[in-house]
Amino acid sequence: GTFLFTLTVVIAVLIIACPCALGLATPTSIMVGTGKGAEHGILIKDAEALENFRKIDFVVFDKTGTLTEGKPRVTDVVAFGNAKKDEVLQIAASGEKKSEHPLAEAIVNEAEERKLKLFEVADFNAIPGHGIEINLGQSKIFLGNEKLMNDQNIDLKTAGEESIRLANEGKTPMFIAKDNNLLGIIAVADVLKENSEKAVKELHKLKIKVAMLTGDNKRTAEAIARTVGIDLVLAEVLPVDKSKEVKKLQEKGHTVAMVGDGINDAPALTQADVGVAIGAGTDVAIESAQIVLMRSDLLDVVKAYKLSVATLRNIKQNLLWAFGYNTTGIPIAAGLLYPFDGFLLSPVIAAAAMALSSISVVSNALRLKKVRL
Repeated sequence: GTFLFTLTVVIAVLIIACPCALGLATPTSIMVGTGKGAEHGILIKDAEALENFRKIDFVVFDKTGTLTEGKPRVTDVVAFGNAKKDEVLQIAASGEKKSEHPLAEAIVNEAEERKLKLFEVADFNAIPGHGIEINLGQSKIFLGNEKLMNDQNIDLKTAGEESIRLANEGKTPMFIAKDNNLLGIIAVADVLKENSEKAVKELHKLKIKVAMLTGDNKRTAEAIARTVGIDLVLAEVLPVDKSKEVKKLQEKGHTVAMVGDGINDAPALTQADVGVAIGAGTDVAIESAQIVLMRSDLLDVVKAYKLSVATLRNIKQNLLWAFGYNTTGIPIAAGLLYPFDGFLLSPVIAAAAMALSSISVVSNALRLKKVRL
């Protein structure tokens, strides 16, 4: 053809092949999706987290502060031998006043409510995942879980029935011993968050399994798990081993989301395919996570999953339109139909079609704003 004919074809092809729609397809959907999440108090830090969340088939919840309110309270004080209940609580609180653990705070608060005078203690030693060791006068005091008592060769036979009863009620029994003799048990319970059970049920509807990760003894953990409907209980886990438990699930082929709030949860949040932090949690947990639930509502985990699914579906729709548009439009602009019926696409029409393609992609992305989570 003539130079003008060739120039018309070249210009039309260049205009219609402009990859605006292709370049807009993914970032526009992600931008709208993260904005939609922000409206619901779900802070999504990167696009990778938004993409990966839809692949999740196992959600691991930390117990204290995540499934529960994180504000435990003393429910029972049991004394053995010649010891009295107030004496047991008084000694325990004296040791725990130097600890930052939520269970320690509950014991100290109970002692203060009963207006018990606390003793001055020396040589405070916190044993991670076990309890504490202190010196009180000439006596050595141990306060903690069953593991600590067994490590110190303290006989727990007299506490057998009581500890089982308390654990079956979903309470955490803490043993206290003085000079290798068991003084008593202090039981502490933490109230489940309002939406914990509902969140687990909603995840089950999405065919996602749920695990609970805790340092509590197995009997207590299983009692709480039965209440909420947890599939897998990972109990008596030391803080340093939380990330290992997440890794074990990943090695079994699961894509795991970890939900936590504390400093001890940070390694597990980093290890998980998607780390989710509770907004009311520690700065370290929030920094380690890819998604932050600003309202501290566990139902937002379900919303984040639905948002991820909707966003990826939207991206695929956009890419399908962009590819389809270019695959169809470029051959026509290049003159595919000219030999048959003399049709030649005008650069003006090509420009309008290119703009329409971009508008279509952006309009489809904006539909995400109407998605119900």
